[in-house]
Amino acid sequence: MAYQGLIAETVNINGHNGDQIDAYLARPLGSGPVPGVVLIHHMPGWDDASKAMATKLAYHGYATISPNLHFREGKATPQENSASVAAAGGMPDDRTMADVAAAISYLRSLPYHNGKVGIIGFCSGGRQVYLAAGTLSGINAAVDCWGGGVTASADQLTDRQPVAPIDFTSGITCALLGLFGQDDARPSPADVAKTEEELKKHNKNYEFYMYEGAGHGFFAVDRPSYRQHAAVDGWEKVLAFYDKHLRDGGGSNGQQAGQTMERIAVPA
Repeated sequence: MAYQGLIAETVNINGHNGDQIDAYLARPLGSGPVPGVVLIHHMPGWDDASKAMATKLAYHGYATISPNLHFREGKATPQENSASVAAAGGMPDDRTMADVAAAISYLRSLPYHNGKVGIIGFCSGGRQVYLAAGTLSGINAAVDCWGGGVTASADQLTDRQPVAPIDFTSGITCALLGLFGQDDARPSPADVAKTEEELKKHNKNYEFYMYEGAGHGFFAVDRPSYRQHAAVDGWEKVLAFYDKHLRDGGGSNGQQAGQTMERIAVPA
């Protein structure tokens, strides 16, 4: 068998306005070339769960970076940083997109990178994935895991988040994978259907999967929301999607439309 090894460490990247922020980088050992992935953490913050998922992607051959998007709060724990962000009205979209763009640039600067970058995000990070796919360059594949607020109505918009991500659908140029729970309230099945309608309208390349019997955060092994069948199947779909679009020779053009919406039953 081929040797398997990983390295994971905290690095610094220059984010919005040149701010130097922490990021967790996990990668397979070796000279590469390997694809890259930016992992956008959930609202609970830059926590152990986010770093564990970055390490999982590295084990499967992806140099994965997860920037600490809450670092400016300066609190002692991810939970305290998250509470501070929530109290302020959420993450400012312009700042977040600049931090994500910095993470993409960091990956592209690595000598062992193959030139292709995917993004993945969970909860609020899923919303930010959709926003990034529609507004940033240099993304080859995007994975939205139960991102709430993609379809925000006018009364839900704020100074920090002034435009609903769905309004940037026409700008998406990469393939998009979406994983959702049938029992979720944010996004609800109706929200997902509205997003799919917009993707079809603009002839985008997407794969959506709705897991019956699952709600929000069904990947989270440390929470009651965990659904083993949905999580195992969902991770298989993420890895297959990235293998298709990020490995050498893989396609990534969002205009070459393949469109899938599938419902998957979760055993009781």
